[in-house]
Amino acid sequence: MGSWKFIIIQTILVVLWMTLNLIAFVKHWDVYPFILLNLVFSTQAAYAAPIIMMAQNRQNERDRAQAQADYQTNIDAKMEIEALATQLNNIEVHKLDKIINMLEEMRKQP
Repeated sequence: MGSWKFIIIQTILVVLWMTLNLIAFVKHWDVYPFILLNLVFSTQAAYAAPIIMMAQNRQNERDRAQAQADYQTNIDAKMEIEALATQLNNIEVHKLDKIINMLEEMRKQP
């Protein structure tokens, strides 16, 4: 219903409907102001609204699933970053311990 194809076809049909009804000056099948056409549009709107709502609900479900996947990716990335930070901290501590040991050995030597 929301495609350009639908809009173009519907526009052509409405213009055709109105033109033929106006040309049939004596035998109008849809009297002024196009009461039958108005009824058709009202019926179409009554069916279109639930269809649009269902489409939006499906899109919301897809968005929710995508957001959950993104959230899980962020959690995994956070855990990896924390593990790397811990590993770097351990390397730093190990290097500092070596430096302290070397300095202590240098002090002990005359």
